[in-house]
This record gives sequence, C-alpha cells and structure tokens, in this order.
Amino acid sequence: MADLIVPPARTSELVVGRMHELIRSGQWPVGERIPPEPQLVEQFGVGRNTIREAVRALEHSGMLVPRRGDGTYVRSVNGLAAAIGRCVSDEAHRELLVARRAIEVEAAAAAAIQVTGRQIEDLRALLDRAERALASGDTQSYADADIAFHTAVVAASGNGLLAELYGGIVEVMVRTHRAVVDPSVAEGTLPRGHHELVDALAAGDADAARAAVRSYLDDARRGLGA
Repeated sequence: MADLIVPPARTSELVVGRMHELIRSGQWPVGERIPPEPQLVEQFGVGRNTIREAVRALEHSGMLVPRRGDGTYVRSVNGLAAAIGRCVSDEAHRELLVARRAIEVEAAAAAAIQVTGRQIEDLRALLDRAERALASGDTQSYADADIAFHTAVVAASGNGLLAELYGGIVEVMVRTHRAVVDPSVAEGTLPRGHHELVDALAAGDADAARAAVRSYLDDARRGLGA
C-alpha cells in the first residue's frame, strides 16, 4: 500500500489547537474573557482573518461564546463538555444521574483492580473534607469536595476515555449539584455509599465497588422523587 500523504494543517487549525491548550490548561479560565483580537494577532503572529476563523471555530464547538459589545468569553474546557451542556438542561437532573451511573459504576469496578495506595489516601482525604464542610454548613465546599471525589474515582480506573467522558459532564454537575444530592446532605450527613466505595476499592472488590456507586446514585434519584 502506498504511503498516504497527509496535507499540512491550516494555520487557523494550528491556532485553534493552541487556543484549546490555553483553555484546557486554565490559562484562559472558564468564565473569563479571552484577549482582544489585536493582542491575539500579536500573540500568535498571524493575521486578523486567521484569528477570527479560529475564534469562530471554537464558538461553534461551544468552547467560546461572544458577548455583544463585551468581547469573547470561555464557556467550556472542551467541546464534549459544551455539547453535553447543550443536551442536558439545568433541570434535567435524572438524565445526569443516568449518565453518571453509566460511567461511574464500571469506572469504580476498574479502579478496584488497579487503584494505588496513594489514590486511596487521596479519596479518604476528600471524604474527610466533604464531611467537615457539611458539619460547618459550607455547601459550596462540600460540592467542590464531592465532585473532586467522584472525578478522582473515575481517574483511578486508569481508563483515559472514561475520564474524558466524565470530564464532559463535570461542568453540568457543577451547575446542578445542589439539586442532585442525597437527602441526607440537608441533614449534614455524608450520603451512604461513599465510604463503602473507598473500602471496596481498598479491598480490590469490584462487585462491592459497583454496589456502592449504585447505592449513592439510587439514593440521589429517590431524592428527586424519581
């Protein structure tokens, strides 16, 4: 078979890639305005038309959003998250729980096989942080710790695709967290299943890990009256 000739990337595609890196790395944070066009021209060393084409491409993907008279802002860290955000409204809590279940159950089972001792320690530390936040009534700190915990469990699976998919729904989780929680949180108690999950991971018990994830997501679903 003849070797295929891959055409070189267009300049605008290279700029899109660099802008994407700036967003994902946090150098252009979500919610912040990106530099104005003249500054981008100087920063990337390309023409205005190239910058405009790159910005339009990222606007189309949902990562950037223009605000008339106020510039262009970072909307999402990746195109997948933006797409999920468009599909799942702030009120579609049940859909979010179903998506989480599809990813978290098998991610937890995989994590039980290869989680490291350091990752177990980190997970326990996040649960401690969440419990302290609940005890003090700091719901925002609890939400931050809880989301970090679930994200860390998926990362511990060692499956990069699952982690990428889960990252796509994290932004929706951030927006909806206060509504999609176990009723026990209102009483200042960490929902059941979380400590059980870490214990299962530490024991290398994939079935128990799956059961723990199902328990806290089922409780959250019941809290919505589903």
